[in-house]
Amino acid sequence: MDLKELMEQAKDAVTVQRVFGEPIHHGDVVVIPVAKIAQGGGGGSGQGKEGEQGGGGGFGFGAHPAGVYVIKNGDVRWEPAIDVNRIVLAGQLVGIALLLTIRAFIKKRRRRGH
Repeated sequence: MDLKELMEQAKDAVTVQRVFGEPIHHGDVVVIPVAKIAQGGGGGSGQGKEGEQGGGGGFGFGAHPAGVYVIKNGDVRWEPAIDVNRIVLAGQLVGIALLLTIRAFIKKRRRRGH
């Protein structure tokens, strides 16, 4: 596969259909799922000391739920997806920072002899 083919596949991988899912109809309510899409790619080639040539490339793609649009009675509202893992990680980081700050404060007080 050459670099041009790789770029064409990368372009085709990220489409509106991947960002906005198929609408879900339930009675008079329509729900449209939305995802955050990230992609990246790269490639390169080179020549070795003995004249041999080589090259390569790669492509990565990721998607995470962002939320949904809810349409009811002509009104549209955004309902964000809640990433519980991210909330837990942020809480852990804040907890660690708090513990390290308390530890530093206690050590400083002990050195002063208070």
